[in-house]
Amino acid sequence: MTDIKELNERIQRESAFIDILQMEVGKVIVGQKYMVERLLIGLLSNGHILLEGVPGLAKTLSIKTLAAAIKAKFQRIQFTPDLLPADVIGTMIYNQKNGEFSVRKGPIFSNFILADEINRAPAKVQSALLEAMQERQVTIGEQTFKLDEPFLVLATQNPIEQEGTYPLPEAQVDRFMLKIKIDYPNREEERLIMRQNVANLAPKISAVISPTDILKARAVVQEVYMDEKIERYILDIVFATRTPKDFKLDKLTSLINYGASPRATINLALASKAYAFVKRRGYVIPEDVRAICHDVLRHRIAVTYEAEAENVTSENLVDEILNAVEVP
Repeated sequence: MTDIKELNERIQRESAFIDILQMEVGKVIVGQKYMVERLLIGLLSNGHILLEGVPGLAKTLSIKTLAAAIKAKFQRIQFTPDLLPADVIGTMIYNQKNGEFSVRKGPIFSNFILADEINRAPAKVQSALLEAMQERQVTIGEQTFKLDEPFLVLATQNPIEQEGTYPLPEAQVDRFMLKIKIDYPNREEERLIMRQNVANLAPKISAVISPTDILKARAVVQEVYMDEKIERYILDIVFATRTPKDFKLDKLTSLINYGASPRATINLALASKAYAFVKRRGYVIPEDVRAICHDVLRHRIAVTYEAEAENVTSENLVDEILNAVEVP
């Protein structure tokens, strides 16, 4: 039997660095608390993140700042239609002196990878990235290399400009643990952003934790207590996306093309534990599941043409499901 009180005290001690890390990132990033919190959840639960938002919302800056605060290696790859797999993972180089081929590693060999405008690159590049995301390894020629941990792919896509883009394959989209939608800052936040940039005030970021600390924290996140009732609640939410009729959601049957995969169930459980950890708690409550649910499910529910005609999005469907499924 898990001693909840003891576990809670331990998690509070172990998660103390979260506040320090958020304060450090907050020196540079004004507002965007939701995005920074979700980046931490992805990092703590070893899951990749897809960021969607219009240009200029500090997506690149947030990831770069987070990497600097963790003293991790950061690489930005600008995805373009002419990008080749070798530009991402590396290639074999022929050495004329000794007549042998040697491996030149690509930018993927870092801790934080920012795949900027990921939907601009063709399928071959996507498949090269997919191996790194799923297997945490890269194959160049006949050699396979393990990637350093923590390894996190943070991909951005622009929701407005779809000309010259390749829609991401469903299998790849499903491998992103979270899909974060980023909105504009509010008026006061934007005034602070303007002041900082006009005065050319660029605060210096210090490394407050190391990649080893993140790996230790991940092990502690696994220990966050999840009751059987919460497990059943997560299963109910995911199953409601597949068989809405069983949850008295008959009206959703014609709106959902297909529901969330078992990966959604796993990710919802992991993300809920990480969310509880970020909130300095040693146990998961239903509010943790509800708070992270949209981020885990919005890219995993495919809507029908009928839903599109009625302007119903996957977000609306998640709202309906959360309102209908009984909270433990």
